[in-house]
Amino acid sequence: MKKNCWEVKICGRQAGGPKAGELGVCPAATDASCNGKNEGKNGGRYCWKVAGTLCGGKVQGTAAQKTMNCAACEFFKQVKQEEGVSFKL
Repeated sequence: MKKNCWEVKICGRQAGGPKAGELGVCPAATDASCNGKNEGKNGGRYCWKVAGTLCGGKVQGTAAQKTMNCAACEFFKQVKQEEGVSFKL
């Protein structure tokens, strides 16, 4: 099974995660509109399109604002490689 961002980055911000109470649940973990994109749960493998994620300990903003940071992210690169021609940008 392919891993979601919170499983790879071990941020603990998924529902029930160890940091969810302190920092809140990440929007990528709850955005059902992205469910199934790149074979992920909710926005877990499409996090670069989810506004308000807290990657690196700070709010990343809208999808447009996140473009450069996300394109350099190792998880983004991993999903792109795993999905190949089926990759959803």
